[in-house]
Amino acid sequence: MALFNLKINGKTYKADVDGNTPLLWVLRDHLDLVGTKYGCGIAMCGACTVHINGEATRSCVLPVSTVANATIATVEGLSETAEHPVQQAWDEVDVPQCGYCQAGQMMTAAALLSKNANPSDKDIEDAMVGNICRCGTYHRIHDAVKLAAVKMKK
Repeated sequence: MALFNLKINGKTYKADVDGNTPLLWVLRDHLDLVGTKYGCGIAMCGACTVHINGEATRSCVLPVSTVANATIATVEGLSETAEHPVQQAWDEVDVPQCGYCQAGQMMTAAALLSKNANPSDKDIEDAMVGNICRCGTYHRIHDAVKLAAVKMKK
């Protein structure tokens, strides 16, 4: 075991874990940050998406030892009061059905919008393509990303 100081959502957390432990399990099992979800365990579905230094990254296969000096953001870090434009748009468009994939969807959308304030339909499709929604709410996800882009400009 090793002690890792992790900067997550603007706070410093200590985790005494094996360096090969995936970040997802450190977040969920050791730090009680359970917004990030387990989906597939092979970085293919997007449910576990977090931001590492501003980049949307799959946390289920990412060893915690590789992010010890990084700035990490989880869905809890978007806004505790659901005031982030992506969270507001998700609510207004009524995106989720089961909701399981939505944390990863929102984190991917937020990363896109932080780099591209006016994404085209293709930009949105390209950014979101790796996030699987078993309920098939892709059209609403797309609409919510567009709405969030508008909200971020206000």
